[in-house]
Amino acid sequence: MAEFKDRQVNLLGSKYAKKLYAEVKDLPIVDYHCHLSPKEIYEDKPFENIGVMWLAGDHYKWRLMRCAGVDEKYITGDADWWEKFYQFAKVAGTAYGNPIKDWCALELSFFFGIKTPLNEATAKEIWDKANKVISSHKLSPRKLIRSSNVEYIATTDDPCDTLEYHDLIAKEGKLSAKVVPSFRVDNIVLARASGYSEYISKLGKASEVNICDISSLKEAIVKRMDYFVSKGCKFSDVGVEGFPTRVADEREADDTFKKLIAHEEVDDASYDGFWGYMYIFLAKAYKDRGMVQQWHLAVTRNSNSLMFEKLGRDMGFDCVGDAFDVKYVKNIIDIANSNNGLPKTIIYTLNPTMYYPLVTMCGAFRDVVLGISWWFCDHKRGMYETLQTLTELGHISALVGMLTDSRSFLSYTRHDYYRQIVCDFLGSLMEDEGDVYAIEVAKDLCYGNAKKLVEGNENNEF
Repeated sequence: MAEFKDRQVNLLGSKYAKKLYAEVKDLPIVDYHCHLSPKEIYEDKPFENIGVMWLAGDHYKWRLMRCAGVDEKYITGDADWWEKFYQFAKVAGTAYGNPIKDWCALELSFFFGIKTPLNEATAKEIWDKANKVISSHKLSPRKLIRSSNVEYIATTDDPCDTLEYHDLIAKEGKLSAKVVPSFRVDNIVLARASGYSEYISKLGKASEVNICDISSLKEAIVKRMDYFVSKGCKFSDVGVEGFPTRVADEREADDTFKKLIAHEEVDDASYDGFWGYMYIFLAKAYKDRGMVQQWHLAVTRNSNSLMFEKLGRDMGFDCVGDAFDVKYVKNIIDIANSNNGLPKTIIYTLNPTMYYPLVTMCGAFRDVVLGISWWFCDHKRGMYETLQTLTELGHISALVGMLTDSRSFLSYTRHDYYRQIVCDFLGSLMEDEGDVYAIEVAKDLCYGNAKKLVEGNENNEF
């Protein structure tokens, strides 16, 4: 990567911030939550052009283009890659204040040595220069991972996944970064979703368990979880709409589950209780295996039903969900904690109005922390807001650090974006240039805390 003077985004506002940044800018990256494809990592096919690299699966960019009025033909449609790139360049050139504009500048500078601002007038020049670099260096997923100094990647994987590509990557042993699965349980807890009973049958086949009641469901989940752990899995995740407001006992949860897989009617209270029961069960299972639990809150999925029918999920039509009473989160955490079943837990929210109650709730439990600004909040102001709230109501060292949460192999520059923001924030709080403690905090927030989380520690605490 280029030296700072060549970097196209400068968020450092003081000499203290620059001093801190010099200490952290070249630290390795621990990406403990992303949506990269292990298949693409294993196959390591060189990219065809920057259009494919940037636009093939990045719903951040798709959404920006839609907001600017670009026709869907140039987003997920059948236009060629140059046409799509050109339309994106037109949008990016005038996306003042949007973090994607900064991210693009960083990506062009870091990976291609291009310092020309991206816009309609420069689109062809940048297209040609970037494609020349891609072609001459045969840029591929692994080369981008190596050049980004990534040492750990936790992908997002369904419990039914075979993890065959994780196996192939590990057996091959050629990639310096460790690539491991994460246990994503959305399809297990979304028991009212279309095709739920079919999914449970699939889970039964994957685990070799005949799932017919709550006991066999738990057996199947534990078998799959143990399989994931045997492949290096350290993290779990869930990112569904809403949150359970009550916890059923096992008898009620069993009755509800049997009705769900039999396609029988289940009232809201019963469904909610089953959901809460599963959260408590999963938490204890994670705790017993030393896994980290991640909850992504306040999201509304697939808001545009017409486009969902046409394109499917994860196409850029999700949005920020309503804030809800944090007492429900506290109740699940408290029950798990009271039964010695609370794992390390990171809580993210798309709705910033939940920061205050969540930070104070996290402070009441040893192994629970707020995650860094997520998705629609991972811009400069959003990260400052998270950092400010953490420092005022808790301790800044509780922050685990940056995660990529991306499907793009170029997105590792977001760690540089985050590191500059962290250093600028800490720099504004430093009292003198010789504050060695600020340097250590900056290192922890940019690398150390995530590294410790991956490796575990003596007391199994954050």
